[in-house]
Amino acid sequence: MLEQLKKEVYEANMLLPKYNLVTFTWGNVSGVDRDAKLFVIKPSGVPYEDLTPDDMVVVDFDGNKVEGKLNPSSDTATHAVLYSNFPTIGGVVHTHSSFATSWAQAGRDIPCYGTTHADYYYGDIPCLRVLTGEEIDEGYEKNTGILIVNEFARLGRDPEAVPAVLCKNHGPFAWGKDPVDAVHSAVVLEECAKMAFRTELINPKVAPAPQVLQDKHYYRKHGANAYYGQGGTK
Repeated sequence: MLEQLKKEVYEANMLLPKYNLVTFTWGNVSGVDRDAKLFVIKPSGVPYEDLTPDDMVVVDFDGNKVEGKLNPSSDTATHAVLYSNFPTIGGVVHTHSSFATSWAQAGRDIPCYGTTHADYYYGDIPCLRVLTGEEIDEGYEKNTGILIVNEFARLGRDPEAVPAVLCKNHGPFAWGKDPVDAVHSAVVLEECAKMAFRTELINPKVAPAPQVLQDKHYYRKHGANAYYGQGGTK
């Protein structure tokens, strides 16, 4: 079942250690088949060097295992909520990458200080509130996803324009059009987090990049009038 998607999700998971986004088993990637209303995700707690495509687990949008000999990631319920509520995404990544997680532990949004950030994310990358004790007890992973969805709606943030989020005291989630694109977002998130940290060390009074510059860089890569790369006009 979903053999090609299993292969794609496996290969995307193997990119996490390649790009130094995970230590030990601290991360997972999933990919969705919208027609089947199923997604494939990394099994829980299995070292990356031991994984094979056949180890990937198929689950439904309620987080129930449909196929697989291993248990799915402990973060499966979060992925399920994101797929159910963000209909344009095709892949989700969760890591505990050092710099992004440091911003999450500090409880701070990552401001847009420059054009690298603006190329990929429209505005700051939000850090959400910590879950309440009741939310943690009644369904930690599911409520993590619900919080992300509800806060994006409350803040008026477009999940395509801001394909990442920080969960306070926890870490980052990122997403994209497919599993590899989601990993790409997670890599960029970590680099932006790193650069923002260093920027504030160099200049503690630094201000975000001017909005006109942010708009220029974001919209030259995204939207109807984008011209970056080989797909648009020069």
